[in-house]
Amino acid sequence: MSIVVRPATPADVASMHDMIVELAIFEKEPDAVIATVEDLHKALFGGIAVPDNEYGDHDSMEVARDIADTPSGHPALFAHVIDDPDGEGLAGMAIWFLNFSTWEGRHGVYLEDLYVRPQFRGQGFGKALMAELAKICTENNYTRFQWWVLKWNQSAIDVYEKLGAVAQDEWVTYRLAGQRLNILGAQD
Repeated sequence: MSIVVRPATPADVASMHDMIVELAIFEKEPDAVIATVEDLHKALFGGIAVPDNEYGDHDSMEVARDIADTPSGHPALFAHVIDDPDGEGLAGMAIWFLNFSTWEGRHGVYLEDLYVRPQFRGQGFGKALMAELAKICTENNYTRFQWWVLKWNQSAIDVYEKLGAVAQDEWVTYRLAGQRLNILGAQD
């Protein structure tokens, strides 16, 4: 079986959203996803996805022209997917964006989410997605490819280490969100 990784299209967004929900359940956060199909579509393609039929199906989408909610007005999020070999939607996805190293003066890729549906795990789908992002890095002279992994997700850690990735344990991750973010943002 040949695994083909391709850039996501607007028609993939609903299936990608389903996988985001599946990933949240896997990560023991079943109620954490508040993003909608439309949110994801706007982030990836800079428009709002609207169903093109009266049934509200997201299988076939039109785009209401709109700008992305980024400082430039252009999307800053990217995604690659692998189709289900049986034609039943998607088998896996990688959602990513560019980061930047001030020390190296170069961009890198930050992998936000990698998800392969359970029935396709262990068949090289995740590795193919990771290889595609590594290829994007090398082709564009990006110097880093980074991501986070939950400490308890040993199967993912094993895969990443087998690919040659090295844990960066000298840094502590911090986050401001919700009310605390709003409080700081409201200060003059």
